[in-house]
Amino acid sequence: MNTKLILDFKQSAKSSEWTITDDIVMGGKSNSQFYISPAKHGVFQGKVSLENNGGFSSVRYREQKFIIKKHKNIIIHLCGDGKKYQFRVKSKIEDQHSYIFYFETSGEWEEIIIPLKELVPRFRGKTLDMPNFSGNAIEEIGFIIGNEREEDFKLYIDSIELK
Repeated sequence: MNTKLILDFKQSAKSSEWTITDDIVMGGKSNSQFYISPAKHGVFQGKVSLENNGGFSSVRYREQKFIIKKHKNIIIHLCGDGKKYQFRVKSKIEDQHSYIFYFETSGEWEEIIIPLKELVPRFRGKTLDMPNFSGNAIEEIGFIIGNEREEDFKLYIDSIELK
C-alpha cells in the first residue's frame, strides 16, 4: 500500500500552523511551546504542572484535511523523552470528541505505528460509548501529555504519514 505524507518538518511545516492548548484554559499552570528546531524537527516541549487542578499540555494542527482512502495506519517518526503521550485526531473540526492513541517513547528516534481502527473516542478524559475511528478524513491531529504528575517534557517530531 502506498504511503501518503501528512507532515514532514524538513520540507515545509511551519510552527505558526500549530496551536498550543494548556490547562491554563481551566485555571492550571502548565505551559508549553511548539517550534521548528534548527535540524528541522517539530518540537513540542514544556512543563506540566498539577497546580490549580491542572495537569496537561497539548498541541494541534488543523491547517489541512487529509483524505484517508484505503490507508490503515498513521506512522509517526519521532524522538521522545521516555514519557507517555497521546496522539489525537478529529475526523471533523466541529466534533467535540477526539480519537486517541497512547504511546510510550523510548528516548531514541523511533517509528510509532498507530492502527487507525485502534483510535478510541474520548472527550475530557472519558472514553465515549461509540465506535473507534472509522472516518474517511482527518481534519485535526495533535499530541497531549497528561500523566497525572508534574514533569518537564520534550517531543521531537520528524514526520507523520498514512500507510
